Amino acid sequence: MKIRCALFHKLRQRCFLLSLALLLVCLLKLFCLKVTLRNSFYIEPYGITDRSSQKPNHQYNINCTAIYQLDPVEYYRILISSNLRYIKTRGYDVIPVSEEERGFPLAYSLVVHKNAAMVERIFRATYAPHNVYCIHYDQKSSQSFIAAMKNLAHCFPNLFLASKLESVQYAHITRLNADLNCLNDLLEWSEVKWKYVINLCGQDFPLRPNGELVSELQALNGANMLETSRPSELKKQRFRFQHQLKDVPYEYRRLPVRTTQAKAPPPHDIEMFIGSAYFVLSRDFVRYVRTSRVARDFLEWSADTYSPDEHFWATLTRIPGVPGEISRSAPDVTDLKSKTRLVKWNYLEGSLYPPCTGTHMRSVCIYGAAELRWLLNYGHWFANKFDPKVDPVLIKCLEEKLEEKRRQWENTVQN
Repeated sequence: MKIRCALFHKLRQRCFLLSLALLLVCLLKLFCLKVTLRNSFYIEPYGITDRSSQKPNHQYNINCTAIYQLDPVEYYRILISSNLRYIKTRGYDVIPVSEEERGFPLAYSLVVHKNAAMVERIFRATYAPHNVYCIHYDQKSSQSFIAAMKNLAHCFPNLFLASKLESVQYAHITRLNADLNCLNDLLEWSEVKWKYVINLCGQDFPLRPNGELVSELQALNGANMLETSRPSELKKQRFRFQHQLKDVPYEYRRLPVRTTQAKAPPPHDIEMFIGSAYFVLSRDFVRYVRTSRVARDFLEWSADTYSPDEHFWATLTRIPGVPGEISRSAPDVTDLKSKTRLVKWNYLEGSLYPPCTGTHMRSVCIYGAAELRWLLNYGHWFANKFDPKVDPVLIKCLEEKLEEKRRQWENTVQN
């Protein structure tokens, strides 16, 4: 009897310890779930509704038998129906457009490589049905991202993928070539006679609705808008020496590295200027870049420089006689004077602009929601950088404010 009681007591003690362990595991799971929900949450883009997400298949009149039998007619009917539902859900079909906007179409070059959802939000925020859009995705992008870009292009007749794709490397000629590939396609293959072309990346976002932007671009009267300044001695090292693409043991993995081999001077006695990769260029200027021997020779010369996209446009727009010319004798056009991109550098925060409320990446601020008013009121057309993982609230609020501005602009034009 004593043996039985001892065994029973040991068994009860083990059950108690097992139950306690299970309880601790459950508590840890609950804690992890709470932390996960608190630290990573998703906010839907402005304008999204769930009115179409709860409908069963029979309400869409899907013939599943035909789909099973691989009927191409039924397949494409459903594909078109899905595209129309997506366009309606995201509000692409109700974007107001004035006659002034229709008479001044714009083109966009989007060079992107990740975060398909963010790319779509940028596209939606800049969208007008009479504009035209080219997307260049990186050859190194994931298959899911590439599929998403192809699917997005299938939904819109005024959106296409670049006919030539680059494996883009940071600060390398391939970054410049990606934009040039889209510009060539926009000029050659698009039936839209766009007036200006704007380039964007996957962490940009517009600060003006299309109508306001068109009004300000019309005031340029064919001039280009971009950063272009005289280079410092440090920046001159980028194009005075040859650079070779090499493997590096940090973030980018491959990077143009300076060699000891000096470069010949730029062709055609070109005077060098520096700026950024961002531009707003007239159609006539883009045609000049595509057909001019000076531009072709300068592009070839720039191939082994560091970050050629940061001097190529800035220099060509200073050449006397080019369309939209900025005179060589004109003062420097800094990033704060050029409306193409509003960027916060950490070493200028507190002196030129208020501190970053988000975080920093390579000295550049990834904006936080507290900067919403500053972004919208500063006067620039676009800004960089945004990341929904850093602050999804800011992007949501920007979308909402842009929709408000779009409606206000429409009412102003109508009155």
